[in-house]
Amino acid sequence: MEYRKKTMPTPNSKPLLTAITLVLCAAALWWAYDSFQARYLRPFDNQTALFSGDQLRLPANLAGPGPIRVVHFWDPACPCNVGNQQHLGELLDHFGPLGVEFTVLQKPGSHGLLPASLTRLYPMAGLAGSEQLPASPAVAIWDRDGHLAYFGPYSEGAVCNSGNSFIEPVLKALMEDRPVHASNTLAVGCYCPWAG
Repeated sequence: MEYRKKTMPTPNSKPLLTAITLVLCAAALWWAYDSFQARYLRPFDNQTALFSGDQLRLPANLAGPGPIRVVHFWDPACPCNVGNQQHLGELLDHFGPLGVEFTVLQKPGSHGLLPASLTRLYPMAGLAGSEQLPASPAVAIWDRDGHLAYFGPYSEGAVCNSGNSFIEPVLKALMEDRPVHASNTLAVGCYCPWAG
């Protein structure tokens, strides 16, 4: 019978292997975190955007007297949209039955479908001046006379709800036939670039 001597790690090599393994695991975790942050968290940083609606014009068939019109500017690839989808659905539920018309303008060249809760938004083929939009998500609201009453973000911050929204007060004022002129706004929040 042949006796073979088992080779066992020397007492000094075991801590070295453990240290190398820990360093490799730490490097892999750091890479995963950095990739996640660059892809998903960066848009949620507080960014400042200047929204100027001077260039926006409704198509001829929608311009002029009619219902209050809300246009939602939507980029399917923008993770910031998640923060206002529930709120937009609530706006549809509350103001839609009161005669407010909700439409959506999807970022040119983008692909995606609205969530099931927002399929009630009428798609808009184009809007003059929208190519100069600074960022999305954004919203434009026209009064019953066809004048742009509001253009800008839904709210400030990463998420939007009825507690911090700019939209409810604008729609309530327009429903009461009070004039609103807020087509140029500066806000800090979660935005993705619209152009490009």
